[in-house]
Amino acid sequence: MYPNPEVTSLIRDTFRAVRIHIKEQPGAWKRFAIRWTPTILILSPEGHEARRIEGYLPVDEFLGQLRLGLAFMAVNQKDFATAQRWFDEAASKSANTDAGPEALYWAGVSRYSASHKAEELRKTTQQFKDRYQNTSWAKRASIWGG
Repeated sequence: MYPNPEVTSLIRDTFRAVRIHIKEQPGAWKRFAIRWTPTILILSPEGHEARRIEGYLPVDEFLGQLRLGLAFMAVNQKDFATAQRWFDEAASKSANTDAGPEALYWAGVSRYSASHKAEELRKTTQQFKDRYQNTSWAKRASIWGG
């Protein structure tokens, strides 16, 4: 499916991959509001969009985005333990990609959502001071103190 074995393994083990060709199935273009190819949609079992990835990405970026998609599917199901696991994995394995700081932010949110302890948000703010100080995600987390 993909030339990188880690991408292939993650997709095979965690997703049900469906390929749609826009010329052969033009209705999908409108149904899913596809603006560009490739477009990867991560959908819940009910068909709700959890994550959209548009355009080609380097392997590390793509893996991070896939992990974020898995995490957001878990959040939507209120399965915060699974969400935390995927967010933490995206934050650690994709630390040097756009997915890294976003995953760190949402990992803090999911830990707070599971525990309702503000300390989880403060810890996340401190992690941003240590790792991603100049990102938009750090600015969003700055309100949490730390």
